[in-house]
Amino acid sequence: MVGEITEKLLKKSAAVEVGDGGEDEPLKDRIWSENKKIWIVAAPIIFTRFSTFGIYVISQAFIGHIGSTELAAYSLVFTVLLRFANGILLGMASGLETLCGQAYGAKQYHMLGVYLQRSWIVLTICSIFLIPLFIFTAPLLEALGQADIIAEVAGEISLGLIPILFAFVISFTCQMFLQVQSKNMIIAYTSAFSVVVHLCLSWLLIVKYKFGILGAMASTILAYWIPNIGQLVFVMCGGCQDTWKGLSSLAFKDLWPVIKLSLSSGTMLCLELWYHTVLVLLTGNMENAEVSLDALAICLNVSGWEMMISFGFFAAASVRVSNELGRGSARSAKFSIMVVVLTSFAIGFVLSVFFLFFRGRLAYIFTESDEIANAVTDLSPLLAISILLNSIQLVLSGVAVGAGWQSIVAYVNIISYYLVGIPVGVALAYFLSMQVKGMWVGMLFGTFVQTVVLIVITYKTDWDKQVLLAQTRVNEWFVAEEASH
Repeated sequence: MVGEITEKLLKKSAAVEVGDGGEDEPLKDRIWSENKKIWIVAAPIIFTRFSTFGIYVISQAFIGHIGSTELAAYSLVFTVLLRFANGILLGMASGLETLCGQAYGAKQYHMLGVYLQRSWIVLTICSIFLIPLFIFTAPLLEALGQADIIAEVAGEISLGLIPILFAFVISFTCQMFLQVQSKNMIIAYTSAFSVVVHLCLSWLLIVKYKFGILGAMASTILAYWIPNIGQLVFVMCGGCQDTWKGLSSLAFKDLWPVIKLSLSSGTMLCLELWYHTVLVLLTGNMENAEVSLDALAICLNVSGWEMMISFGFFAAASVRVSNELGRGSARSAKFSIMVVVLTSFAIGFVLSVFFLFFRGRLAYIFTESDEIANAVTDLSPLLAISILLNSIQLVLSGVAVGAGWQSIVAYVNIISYYLVGIPVGVALAYFLSMQVKGMWVGMLFGTFVQTVVLIVITYKTDWDKQVLLAQTRVNEWFVAEEASH
């Protein structure tokens, strides 16, 4: 049976390569067609990322006017603790993107809903194991050398973030499930509504009624859960009739493929996101830590806005590559990679010039301190370079997710970030007394090494072989599902 299915899939792959007609179309038409496919995925994701990141920025802006200690604590918790949890869960959820993307490209639609439920199970268990980090945040930060007053306030904030931890489980998995089908506009709509609610509620609770940190946390929790409710209603009430067939006991069977790919994906993305976490922790041990942390948090905040665009192209690259590999078209997969990388780079270049021009003036959105604004101005050239590198590196990471290379990229990240970037940053910051600027130079150096390695890997890949691997993977999943029935 396995041999028969494999033969059919390979014949289908050959038919796609011969009949897709891509080479017969004028180049400008192919680029236009591919761009439409990319933006169908990328635009809603970019808008959703902006909206979701806007929740953090709105909270940070309101809390920044409560006090500098509260701002530093909030920035520390979100940049370190929530980024840590976010990295694990988002990374593990990206394994679902590979599974669903290639299955959808192969037209095995019934498999998507089962994979979604299996991912819920895996990520929920993972979230339970992360809860102690939120409970013991204050002593952990003190042990890592953070100032006692900042660690104490951070501990209070972290307890209010536990509901957000479980919101990530639904949010990330549903986004992966919907975006491989190009049905992610519902995510954009609910995210926009969530931001409006959060802005109004934050003003009401923090400014008008003076609830302080407690009010900020209440509004933030609600803002993260509103989109989840909308996504679940859409999925379960007819929005995905081909791919959602209801809750199934099959979700509890054959969990290992999902666990294996989730762990590889989680490791890949966590190593990348935690790289910035290490930067923040090391900055907290420098002279004048409060100003350094605030300046760094603002720069990472601005960089984060640009990364929302890059994450949109990350998703587009992953979806297009996984769909084309599942469909059996190596040529279309390679063309998609070229178009999405060039598009993302062009946008990244424009934004890097924009942020370099405005420099520290953007800092006054988040603070009233001239000292912090001057520190942000000093970091602006590094911020511009970071934006440019992110526009390439994140897209190539999306290609890796689409092709199922998570394990390979995890090793690349270890070498680039932890064996190159951090040692260089520590040497510059502490031994050459460059302080926070030295840490960021090290971070950029590691990102540059990673980008170059990913370019080489992508360029030298045998994409015809990747099609065969994708077809084989879908074949194995299909046989496993048939055996389960």
